[in-house]
Amino acid sequence: MDLKVRNQKDEIVVIEVQYERELDYLQRILFGTSKVITEHLEEGDPYSEIVKVISVNILYFDLGHGEDYVYHGSTTFKGIHRHDILELSREQQGVYEKKELSQVFPEYYLIKVNSFDDIAKDSLDEWIYFLKNEEIKEEFSAKGLAQAKSTLDVLKLPEQERAEYERYQDNLHYRASMVHSSYHLGIFKGVEQGRAEGEKQKALEIARNLIDVLDDETIAVKTGLSVNDVKKLR
Repeated sequence: MDLKVRNQKDEIVVIEVQYERELDYLQRILFGTSKVITEHLEEGDPYSEIVKVISVNILYFDLGHGEDYVYHGSTTFKGIHRHDILELSREQQGVYEKKELSQVFPEYYLIKVNSFDDIAKDSLDEWIYFLKNEEIKEEFSAKGLAQAKSTLDVLKLPEQERAEYERYQDNLHYRASMVHSSYHLGIFKGVEQGRAEGEKQKALEIARNLIDVLDDETIAVKTGLSVNDVKKLR
C-alpha cells in the first residue's frame, strides 16, 4: 500500500495508487485488507476487536468492465430463499458498535481516474479531477485541495528554484530555533527585530526568483509577504 491512516471513527483506511495494469489486482486488495486486519489484532484479543478497514484504490488503468468511474464494494448477507438481508441484533450492535452488518467487514472503493469525464459535480469529483489533470480549478472547494494546490505549485517549480525554496524553508526552521533559544537566553528585543528584517529581506529575494513562475497570491503564501509587497516587486 502507499498510505495507511486511522480516521476519527478509529477505522483504518489504506490507499493504493496503481498505474500498471494488473489482472489479479482484486485479489491483491483482498490480501491487503486481510493483512491489515491481522496486523491490528493483538494476541489474545476477542474477534470483536477486529478493526474496520476501508480500501481506497486510485487506478490509472481499466479494471474490469463498467461505465462508472467510482465503484464501492461492501459485504452483505442475503437469504437464498426469502431474499432478505441479514441484520445485526441489538446485542451485536452493542458489541460491534455498528448498526449495519456491512460495517463490520472491509469496504472497497475503486476510483478509475482515466474514466472520469472532467465534469466535477461534487467534492469527490474535484479530487478526482486533480488526480487526473494535476490541476485544481479556482472554484474548487473540497477539503484539503487548497493544501494540495500549495504543494503542487512547489513540486512544479524548476529543479533549481525548488531547491532554493527548500533551502528557504530550512532557513525558516533554523531561524525559528534561534528565536526560541534567544528567548530563553534573554536576548534583547532589538536583536529579534533585526532578525525579522533579515528574514523579510530573504523572503523578498525568494519572491524575486518566483516572479516569472507563480502568481502574486501564491508567492505571498509561499514567502509570508503581503500581496502588495509582491506586486511592488513585480
